[in-house]
Amino acid sequence: MKRKLFCEISPLTYWLSVQKNIINRNLKDFLEKHKFSKRKSNEKLSFLIFEHKSIIRRVLGNVNMKFQENKAKNLSLAVPKIDGIIIYPGEVFSLWKLVGKCKASMGYKEGVTISNSKVSKGIGGGMCQLSNLIHWMILHSPLEIVEHHHHDGFDLFPDYNRKVPFGTGTSITYNYLDYRFKNTTDSAYQLCIYVTENELCGQLRCEKMPEFEYEIRTENECFVKENDGVYRLGDVYRKCTNKKTGEVLWDRRIRQNHAKVMYDTNGLIITDKSN
Repeated sequence: MKRKLFCEISPLTYWLSVQKNIINRNLKDFLEKHKFSKRKSNEKLSFLIFEHKSIIRRVLGNVNMKFQENKAKNLSLAVPKIDGIIIYPGEVFSLWKLVGKCKASMGYKEGVTISNSKVSKGIGGGMCQLSNLIHWMILHSPLEIVEHHHHDGFDLFPDYNRKVPFGTGTSITYNYLDYRFKNTTDSAYQLCIYVTENELCGQLRCEKMPEFEYEIRTENECFVKENDGVYRLGDVYRKCTNKKTGEVLWDRRIRQNHAKVMYDTNGLIITDKSN
């Protein structure tokens, strides 16, 4: 029998492990003395670099739609804490530094979370959609991603109106699994994010138009039967092009997916790896 981790022994040991991780994160930030983005503006920076929107209430397998309604509430509370934030040169954007801990006393409700690669629930569930939106926009900019955690190894839900490649999502947990990027350019950038009745919407803006544009694509995506189940494979590439000349500066694979499918695979086109 596999020996349990300390955090798996009981709810108390899990809570203690979480508190230890939070304290360690706070201590690390104190020692490293990052300059975190704090200043916001109601005035939008001049140039729109990239924009994206995603449906808030999505069909996720057999997940109770009540949690999708709760997610809508949670996003409505968290988004204003980020909307208008300006990331000046040398500054680091931290999602959790801005949003803070999601507490029931602040109006946050129970929503879907991912814990140990399984679907779970918790107060403030649904924040991953916010970090996903931000990450997708940052991938289309020269800003440097300094902390990003994947939902590694598992394809938990069937595609539903998917607009971005599988494998470009994010995993966050207050506050030790964060989403962070650094402005290593000489221009200020701004995130403008808002919610409508049905969508989470975002814009990445800048005080001047960058020289380069970025494209994200997938190649070799397929479903393959292996010994212990069906897996989703694929490569995610990111290409940087000079906007004036059309010259491709680089074209890199940024993600190689090998994720076990955790939902009903009927209807999928599956290749048998053994053949």
